[in-house]
Amino acid sequence: MPILAIDTSTMVSGAAIATEDRLIAEVTMQLKLPQSQVLLGHIEDVLKIAHMDKKDLDGIAISIGPGSFTGLRIGLASAKMLSYALDIPVVTVSSLEAMAYHYPVPNIYIASVLDAQKNNAYFSLYEYNGKNFDEKKSICVMAFDEVIDFCSKLDKPVIFVGDIAQKKADMIAEAPNVSLGMPHLCMPRAANVAMAAMPKFLNGEFANIMNLEPVYIRRSEAEVLWEKRHSQDKTGENA
Repeated sequence: MPILAIDTSTMVSGAAIATEDRLIAEVTMQLKLPQSQVLLGHIEDVLKIAHMDKKDLDGIAISIGPGSFTGLRIGLASAKMLSYALDIPVVTVSSLEAMAYHYPVPNIYIASVLDAQKNNAYFSLYEYNGKNFDEKKSICVMAFDEVIDFCSKLDKPVIFVGDIAQKKADMIAEAPNVSLGMPHLCMPRAANVAMAAMPKFLNGEFANIMNLEPVYIRRSEAEVLWEKRHSQDKTGENA
């Protein structure tokens, strides 16, 4: 059951092909290039590396968010396009849950964090149960210093993964009970999305692509600014 997995939740662009028991091929690029410029090329590349055609795919897995607003939209649009064209199902995976798959290790917590701007983080906490990951804290937006404070008081060691964790490495190094994941095991990967999505494929937990939207958690800065300006315009009209 080969599936194509896509991750565009951050500046990392990734595509992978996997089955129930193995990763067949993966392409990952961590460069400051728009996802719109590189994603479709990565999909073509990973199919070529795997010696496969799009018609050989049985499904698509996509990281649904949270993360980059633009990146998530591009990834989801690509997944929908392929789903329509190939008549195959789509399964969604939390971007934060997928990152936890870097560390399938018992007796520790994985703090998955992505940059939510203004020193805030999209944050969720996971623990490996021997088969997959239990969510110990639901996805939320928190100030990053509050995330560190929360994790430093937990009853098990915590490994941080994610882009803002790398940016705040000094803060993590100074706190008790927490550590930063290795660089190659810190950022999102499409292979992780594939592994997290596979149980859903096997259980038939497919998304309805007709109304499928990214999970943003919060509004974009553009939406906030538009609302603020629109409100000011109305205030001026009523003055």
